[in-house]
Amino acid sequence: MTQTIRHIVLLGLLLWAAVLCAQRDDVPARASWGEELTEPTGTRITKVISANKNGAYMLRRKNEGALSNEQAYIEYYDSEMHLRKSQKLDLKYKGKRRDFEDVAMIGGELYLFTSFNNQAQKKNYLFYQKVNQRLQPSRDLVMLSEVEAFNKAREGAFKLVISSDSSKVLLYSQLPYQKKDPERFALNVFDNQMNKLWSRDIILPYSDQQFAVEDYRIGPDGSVYLMGVLYLDGVRERRRGRPNYQYIILAYTQQGEDVQEYHVALQDKFITDLAFRIADDGNLVCAGFFSEKGAYSVKGTCFFRLNASTKEIFNLSFKEFGFEFRTEFMRPGEVRRATRAEANDDTGREPELYRFSLDELVLRSDGGAVLVAEQYYVFERTYRYWDGTLRFDYYYNYNDIIVVNIQPDGNIEWATRIPKRQETINDGGYYSSYAMSIVRDRLYFIFNDNSRNFRNDGSNRLYNFNGRNSVVALAELRKDGQLRMYPLFHNRDAEILTRPKICKQVGSRRMMVYGERGRQYRFASLEFD
Repeated sequence: MTQTIRHIVLLGLLLWAAVLCAQRDDVPARASWGEELTEPTGTRITKVISANKNGAYMLRRKNEGALSNEQAYIEYYDSEMHLRKSQKLDLKYKGKRRDFEDVAMIGGELYLFTSFNNQAQKKNYLFYQKVNQRLQPSRDLVMLSEVEAFNKAREGAFKLVISSDSSKVLLYSQLPYQKKDPERFALNVFDNQMNKLWSRDIILPYSDQQFAVEDYRIGPDGSVYLMGVLYLDGVRERRRGRPNYQYIILAYTQQGEDVQEYHVALQDKFITDLAFRIADDGNLVCAGFFSEKGAYSVKGTCFFRLNASTKEIFNLSFKEFGFEFRTEFMRPGEVRRATRAEANDDTGREPELYRFSLDELVLRSDGGAVLVAEQYYVFERTYRYWDGTLRFDYYYNYNDIIVVNIQPDGNIEWATRIPKRQETINDGGYYSSYAMSIVRDRLYFIFNDNSRNFRNDGSNRLYNFNGRNSVVALAELRKDGQLRMYPLFHNRDAEILTRPKICKQVGSRRMMVYGERGRQYRFASLEFD
């Protein structure tokens, strides 16, 4: 490269950077970065335990999932995101090592949850300890639950779920069972002081191969709802052709004494994803996606309410996305083929969205809902070396975001697609995906993006984020569905690479942003206008 060409390239880069900086003046948010910190070797932040405008509690882990040497830390950061305290958790008790399960904020107090497998008794015990202001667990070890544990590999599992108003806690315990036998689990419900309100052991009326639990929630009154998929022919695979499965919601109300079962199906359409929330009136609001083809694509939305008292399903509707929405980012040849299929009513060739995973179901105050989904899939490539050995690479794809605003009657008010391409290799999508904030009547999304997507050169090409030369993009979605995209900051300038999965809204107009580079990490406060 000649000296002249180098100067031209450098000038172009400087002008490009200037354009990005100029655009930032119009961005409806500002990031204020905290101090650069150094994490302990081999550790990483894995969870936001609790965060608000006054500070944040974070969970840090090392050797996650290792039975013998896993380490866990609780860290507290003040309102300026300065690290004030980091405490390694002691997982030993009377010479015995317990397994780390979780840390949660319940009723304004921190709780540490651990388990211990007593192989002599063939039991797995779950304990909690309150954590004081010095981030040290109490010496009082309180047993919450015990489940059968035939051996270390089949010891059962525990999951904690907190109600939307933080007044109730569900401890969901997976009980061991023989293959092909009905699935077994235990429900334990507590108040926010961890006093037990009721418990019940459950044996599902379906075999393990027929039924898979996908979600569980607890209402402010202590009622518990489980949602799962029932495979009608016993094959746990969502096939093409006709649906061989249906969604089922199991309701345990009146302190577990009243058990109801709701079956959800949409004639010959595939429900490809479904979520539910408990509304203020106690009824369930359910929304998701459907397909005409199979379980891996999306043609539109399904929406309905479920009366928890009468078992009645009402306001049931399914609405197709518009043709333009389904073909928005197709190439011209694909659009022509899709147009012919639509004109000929060729269901098998009509365009649908591929591999979208439903992430958020936000209830509107008027009874409607907002759905947020992301295109997510993983594929494997195998390479054979000259000596016959094989290498397996895994490609993690976190691509476009779609947001669908649904009216109370189930009609689609608007649907907007946020363009995003994130394909990375063998990293689990560590820096991929997005974080979301709701600010007044707008939705904001941040995610790592390729800086070339903000060149404004007239090209419709979407460049892939792969960790290099990246900016954090801010997508602003207004109440009418109009989208605005801004470059928020350059990761290089912040001297980190942002991890959206750890970022979290912490106030009505504030998001906590987190990023890493090697062992260095830092937080930022993102203030929305």
